[in-house]
Amino acid sequence: MSLTACAVGPNYRPPSVPTPDNFKEGIAWQRAQPNPQGAVSSAWWLEYKDDALSHLVDQALQANQSIAAAEANYRLARATVAANVALFYPTVTAGLAVTRSEYGNNNATVSSGTAAGGTGAGGTATGAQTVVSADVSGSWEPDLWGGIRRKIESSKYSAQATDAELAGARLSIAASVATDYFELRQADVDIDLLKQQQQIDARILSMTQDGYALGAASNDDVLTAQDTLELVIAELQTTQIAREQDEHAVAVLIGVPPGRFSIEARHEYVFAALAVPLLLPSQLLERRYDVVSAERTAAAANATIGVAEAAYFPTLELSAEGGFQHNALANLFSTPNRFWTLGPSLVGTLFDGGAHSAAVREARATYDSDVATYRQTVLASFESVEDSLSSSAHLQQQAQAYSNIYQRNKKLFASQQAQYTLGTTSEQSLLTQQLTLLQAEQNLQDTQASLTQNTVALIKSLGGGWQWDGATNAAHQDVPAVVKSP
Repeated sequence: MSLTACAVGPNYRPPSVPTPDNFKEGIAWQRAQPNPQGAVSSAWWLEYKDDALSHLVDQALQANQSIAAAEANYRLARATVAANVALFYPTVTAGLAVTRSEYGNNNATVSSGTAAGGTGAGGTATGAQTVVSADVSGSWEPDLWGGIRRKIESSKYSAQATDAELAGARLSIAASVATDYFELRQADVDIDLLKQQQQIDARILSMTQDGYALGAASNDDVLTAQDTLELVIAELQTTQIAREQDEHAVAVLIGVPPGRFSIEARHEYVFAALAVPLLLPSQLLERRYDVVSAERTAAAANATIGVAEAAYFPTLELSAEGGFQHNALANLFSTPNRFWTLGPSLVGTLFDGGAHSAAVREARATYDSDVATYRQTVLASFESVEDSLSSSAHLQQQAQAYSNIYQRNKKLFASQQAQYTLGTTSEQSLLTQQLTLLQAEQNLQDTQASLTQNTVALIKSLGGGWQWDGATNAAHQDVPAVVKSP
């Protein structure tokens, strides 16, 4: 019994990973943030103040089939933990059996307990016997070498990895809904602006054709005006395709057939870019669900080495059985009819052709592979955060530049309107300046949309929200929280 304190196999230590002190592209942002350790709500999509978006994300979290599959995998992992924990305890079974046997005199001798006798169809004497038995048996395999404990460790770590994958699935689906929704709203704005450009280009073409008829414009001018109009029409079709596909994608994400789903267009949409608090690189290892999952998978593989090494040693099984047996139920439970057996069995492998050694090498190779995967996942997480931070910084500057251009073109258009009113400029010059203003507005709106979409990507790269709700923690009390890696 004292051997049950032993556990073969290596004790787990988290693999070392190179971790920078700061994000390279986040220096300016960190300086601008008075509280870089601040937290983003786990329901981060609410910060965009868009009820339609919030409703769609809530629908997706309830009905998305990828989340349903991940949740089922987590329940499966929890059941595996419970099944492995059950190996610690003895197995007790009980049975009640009644058998009746009949023999010909030439085949068997009827005992003194024969209940009936007679002659068969062929004239042969026969005998019949009834046996009633009731028994209880139990067996227990002490965990002498820690194999069961290592198996429980492995299943618990795997459950934690699955829990992280479930959280990652929820984050990924929410981010996909938000991204597709913002792309759809960007298409709404672009479609409206392109339709305005189409109307102006059609008017310019008409004026050019009239000028050609009067000899004031050349045929080349007409052809150029026609190409300009056709290009806007073609771009409008491309944008409408993108909007329809984004709408279809959102429908699938929320578990609705695309044919039964639509989102009302909003041409006057204001894109909101969140100021996401930035955390340190070391904290990213506890926040990102793919990093947590990879680290927990490595921990599970480490415990599996102990399971494989425990197979080298013999197993001890303690078993006992007792009960009563008689030829009549009425007299079954009496002392003369009782029976019992008790005894241990020790079984060990003498020769297996190297199967145990191969299993240990396989377990160690799996662990090394999972460690490499974990380290690569960490590097990829740093890369995605740096990419999002870099994009955010450049998009902010780009948005500012387009905003300046848009403001200047508003002044130029106002000036053209004033000149047109005074009769010092032509209608075509006014329309041309209006086209330039619309294009400047479209560039600004597209950049603001990209900046909003980039904040979604940044939130996803940072692991989503990390204000753990009490209800969320309560639902996972049977398995330690994934962010509390050893």
